[in-house]
Amino acid sequence: MQAFEKRVAYNLCNTYANQLEKGELYFLLNPVIAVTITDFNMFDELPKPINRFVFKEERENVAYIGDNLKLIFVELPKFQKKLEELESLIDKWIFFLKETASLDIIPEPLGEVPEIERALNIANQANFSTEELEEFDRRAIMLQDERGKINYAKEEGREEGRAEGINIGELKIVMSLINQRFGEVDKDISDRLSNLSSENLENLVKALFDFNSLADLLNWLDNL
Repeated sequence: MQAFEKRVAYNLCNTYANQLEKGELYFLLNPVIAVTITDFNMFDELPKPINRFVFKEERENVAYIGDNLKLIFVELPKFQKKLEELESLIDKWIFFLKETASLDIIPEPLGEVPEIERALNIANQANFSTEELEEFDRRAIMLQDERGKINYAKEEGREEGRAEGINIGELKIVMSLINQRFGEVDKDISDRLSNLSSENLENLVKALFDFNSLADLLNWLDNL
């Protein structure tokens, strides 16, 4: 993938730097570990599926003072263990990540980890392509911005009309997410959604991942 390694480094450094607002002190910074999972081999000279990278002196191989930035790569093609060979929790997670597309139910060895079962349920329900996931992330960021605007308006005592305008913007994003999951909804559902409060709209976004069909959405609305 073109410039993939640069994107990994950028995300690590960007996450580290964004911890501070302008003027804040450096001691407030927390260490950042970037975990990258790939479906291709990045380091042919390293046989293990998990490899960790930190800053070291180029010639003497002495670690840099402080352990603030670390890169961890999990290369799925290098993981060759079969289901009956899984030993550690890490083994089970890597196996799950590698085989998710072929799993309809959780095999018994993986069922011992409740989080893996929930992860499979989310993967099966969402069933998003890479492009859809990127679009969802973009919309989630937009929604988070809207939440911030709403909270700011409430705290500052802005006029009711302004708050309603913000709510309309949030409603459009929620409607777009619903249409993407279930297709365009009819006017009756659209009207019911338009009457939701800002709090209920936020709760609806969180609940969407658990919906399998439009009937689940209607049931959620009926139980408000």
